[in-house]
Amino acid sequence: MDWLKACVAAFQFLTRLPIPLQIDYTEAVFRRSVVFYPLAGAVIGGLLYGAGALLVHLLPPLPAAALLLAFWIALTGGLHLDGLMDTADGVLSHRSRERMLEIMKDSRVGAMGVIVCVMHVLVKLSLVYTWLEMLKSNDGGSWRLGLILAPMWSRWFMVAAIQGWPYARKEAGLGSLFQSVTPRFTSASLGVALLTTTLVACIAGQGVSGMAQLLLGAALLTVFAGVAFGAYFARKLGGQTGDTYGAINELLESVILLGSIIAMLHI
Repeated sequence: MDWLKACVAAFQFLTRLPIPLQIDYTEAVFRRSVVFYPLAGAVIGGLLYGAGALLVHLLPPLPAAALLLAFWIALTGGLHLDGLMDTADGVLSHRSRERMLEIMKDSRVGAMGVIVCVMHVLVKLSLVYTWLEMLKSNDGGSWRLGLILAPMWSRWFMVAAIQGWPYARKEAGLGSLFQSVTPRFTSASLGVALLTTTLVACIAGQGVSGMAQLLLGAALLTVFAGVAFGAYFARKLGGQTGDTYGAINELLESVILLGSIIAMLHI
């Protein structure tokens, strides 16, 4: 029952899917919930894939891409996009660590947050547009599943970031609730990501070669890009915060989708 509560907590925290269950959000529930982050990401990705497959047959690729991206943001309530904007405001202010952290707590959005958000959404829109075009032309092989892998693996690395870097703030915040996450939970979450990727590949009818490409490619790209983003934020802030977890997720989604499109074109 405790693990079921943790699974529900993961979906309620990371998505806006209507789950009419009341969960007592204790530290233990938060700690266990990270195991199911990749599963929540896979559900988001599956819904996006289904919506994209429908939209691409109803509309031209550009308006279809805009609607699909809006659906993507709506599925999460803009939670991680908000973290990206706050992180950009703080980190790109080039102030002291203490001042950066203060800026990130400010509910008002600054110029750098707006600029980074607009650029990020434009890049993501172009990636979704390209993915839809290739889906419509039936190109890309196994890497068409990149739209499912992106939100799945980006959320796994959020768990790795929670466990891998210290919490940057001295005072308690939302991100501090996850500080009891140990390597055991990160490994379990990785197992869920690997198992879910395998299941998705099997459902899509991929053979051993296609499945191996997806598993190896998604894992390596996520780790290399995630470590780069996490190390940069940690160097600037002395650790991670709830905002940087969201920023890492947003950036990784775009990087994984970009990598998938490159693979669709050249592999």
